[in-house]
Amino acid sequence: MVTRHRIAVIAALALLVAAGGGYTLLRAPAGASAAAAAQAPAAPQVEVAEVVNKTIVDWQRYSGRLEAIDRVEIRPLVSGTLTQVHFKDGSIVKKGDLLFTIDPRPYAAEVDRAAAALAAAQARVTYTRSELARGKRLLTDNAIARRDFEEKQNAAREAEANLQGARAALDYARLNLGYTRIEAPVDGRVSRAEVTVGNVVAAGASSVPLTTLVSVSRMYASFDVDEQSFLRYVNAARARGAEVPVELGLADEDGYSRTGYVQSVDNRLDTSSGTIRVRAVFDNADGRLVPGLYARIRLGGSEPRPALLVDERAIGTDQDKRYVLVLDAENRAVYRQVKLGANQDGLRVVDSGLQPGERIVVNGLQRIRPGDAVTPKLVPMLASERQSVKTAQASLN
Repeated sequence: MVTRHRIAVIAALALLVAAGGGYTLLRAPAGASAAAAAQAPAAPQVEVAEVVNKTIVDWQRYSGRLEAIDRVEIRPLVSGTLTQVHFKDGSIVKKGDLLFTIDPRPYAAEVDRAAAALAAAQARVTYTRSELARGKRLLTDNAIARRDFEEKQNAAREAEANLQGARAALDYARLNLGYTRIEAPVDGRVSRAEVTVGNVVAAGASSVPLTTLVSVSRMYASFDVDEQSFLRYVNAARARGAEVPVELGLADEDGYSRTGYVQSVDNRLDTSSGTIRVRAVFDNADGRLVPGLYARIRLGGSEPRPALLVDERAIGTDQDKRYVLVLDAENRAVYRQVKLGANQDGLRVVDSGLQPGERIVVNGLQRIRPGDAVTPKLVPMLASERQSVKTAQASLN
């Protein structure tokens, strides 16, 4: 009896314990849900910008080299001793400025000799003319033989020819005297003097150049354009009679500081490279463009057209696809595949996949996934503008 009673008590206690545990199990989820709800994280804050919608021109980018429009090797046209150098190495000179002087004394003496020969020739002409006139009178009176008259006539003609030769010799002597003063043929910048004072220089195309002179007011930039771009943009514009705009940037510049136009196109395509040489011209008022410098060239390739642009940092990569995260009306991130175009002033052209006015995530792309709710913070699209805003806020704080 006692044993049965104990068994009944134990069974009743086990039933109570089971009932209490079941109550605990039933009550626990409700409490856990409340705690979880209290600790749920807020939607992450990300920087969001509105897609830029503006009119653009498609640009084709190339590399080129700067060339001087005028490049002159200064060589002497007469031989002699170099007596003076009238410029500083690397200075700017104007057309007609004196660069070098060759000893003029031998050539001045030659001018004097030629002038004396001319005076003698003029005297001879005067004498033979008077003799011819006298011979004509005597011939009319039959007081002179026909042969004597013809001799006087021939002497007069010979004197006239000698006079012309003497004048030419004097002109030539004066020309050589003028060549002793070597002047700048164009405006530009001179190199260093390759020959110093006291050296004897020789005339001729094979002589050593005294210096070189390059024009600087304007500069050429030569670059090679591929066949497809040439046919689509350059040739098409030339057929319409329109100028093809070109922009230039130097190696130490981020953008394109100068605007020019296509000045000439080569007359044949290089079949080995599939390119054609194009030359553009640019103003160089500040003198920063120097022949031989590397130039970044941007060739205007289309008529102005509307386009959508986004920051490069807002674009993600999904295997071979490019995408952005667009915010919907409920501020949830939506995956959007896009087709990209060229760069434009620090932004990337989006050819398809976006609509004007849409908002995309530009910073914080790694912290969220498609479908996540976010707290948007509206910022400028361009990264440099966003940094400027942050700097200004930091200075205020």
